[in-house]
Parts: sequence; C-alpha cells; structure tokens
Amino acid sequence: MKDINRIKVVLVEQKKTGKWLAEQLGKDPSTVSKWCSNKMQPSLEMLVNIAKILDVDTRELIVITKQ
Repeated sequence: MKDINRIKVVLVEQKKTGKWLAEQLGKDPSTVSKWCSNKMQPSLEMLVNIAKILDVDTRELIVITKQ
C-alpha cells in the first residue's frame, strides 16, 4: 500500500509518540501504529480528530498527490 497519510511524520515533528496519540484518541496503540505505518487508514472523521489533537490542518496529515 502506498503512503497515504503523514501521521508518523507529524508526530515526529512534534516529538510525540503513537502511544501518546492512542491515549488521546482512546484507541489501541496497535491501531495507531498501523495508521503510522500506512498498513491501515483512519476514517475521515478520525483524521479530523487526529488533526485537532495535533493542532494541525487536516490537509497536513495527507500525502500531497498533485502539485
């Protein structure tokens, strides 16, 4: 699967962990790990929640497909 989201990149930039994000979302750390490795994708609603928690625009969490 192609890299679709940038959750891991944003977490690294903010010096936060997947475990921290899982706690904030009330999700299992293994689910967040799958999102970070692009093995699975969060729903659009969850992506919006992640953006709010990380205080970024939702678009920053998505890989740019067109320049």
